[in-house]
Amino acid sequence: MIQDYLNAALKEAKYKTLDNGEWFAEIPGFQGVWANGRTVEECRSELIEVLEEWLILKIRDGDEIPTVEGIEIGVKHEEVA
Repeated sequence: MIQDYLNAALKEAKYKTLDNGEWFAEIPGFQGVWANGRTVEECRSELIEVLEEWLILKIRDGDEIPTVEGIEIGVKHEEVA
């Protein structure tokens, strides 16, 4: 499920070449998830790492996580008797 979510989010990534020849990528709706690299492959690899870390922090902090392609990620909070 998490891998499906990550793959769906990565499909939304926007890439562009910067003036210095490096690549920049971000995922709209995922504040703070961006990366850059010398090649598009390096940029994508870094973007994947940033997205994974972002998701872990969102889960840990109980923050809202956007739905992507109908996939929802969240943590159930249940009271323990």
